[in-house]
Amino acid sequence: MTFAYEIPLLILLLVTAAGAIMVKDLMSAILLLGCYSFFLSLVWAWLGAVDVAFVEAVVGAGLATVLFLLTLFGTQPKDGRLRRPPPPMAAVIALPLLGVLLLYAAKDLPAFGDPTSPASVHIAPTYLKQSYQDTHTPNVVTSVLMDYRSLDTMVETVVIFTAGIACALILRRQST
Repeated sequence: MTFAYEIPLLILLLVTAAGAIMVKDLMSAILLLGCYSFFLSLVWAWLGAVDVAFVEAVVGAGLATVLFLLTLFGTQPKDGRLRRPPPPMAAVIALPLLGVLLLYAAKDLPAFGDPTSPASVHIAPTYLKQSYQDTHTPNVVTSVLMDYRSLDTMVETVVIFTAGIACALILRRQST
């Protein structure tokens, strides 16, 4: 049975997402978001996207949770309740319609694992057949990320590093 691990993992993902939305305590919400990111990284790894799983684990479960906790501990509690205005009526109508439209458009996507999908027939066979001869790297994912698409990976790394530095500078800034 192929769903023995997938269904419980997806249920945990949905429960932690709903819990993070519904809890009133900020500490609980932060910890639930960290759990959500961890479970999401497991989903990415299960789907075979190891690079995305690694980034989700480091940035989502690790860095974001630490930054949220630092921000929470660096703020002063207030006695007043948070008052939110009601959402605009346009958003209440447009967002469910957008969700239905996206679900309708998803029917045109190729099936998961379809060997005739454009991603499988365009460049993937070249990567699989020639990666070791071109790069002398036994892992195809590593050869794609570090050799074929190294500039793209470098720019993504720079973006994540810059975001981390910006967060550190914002949290370090002292109020006047």
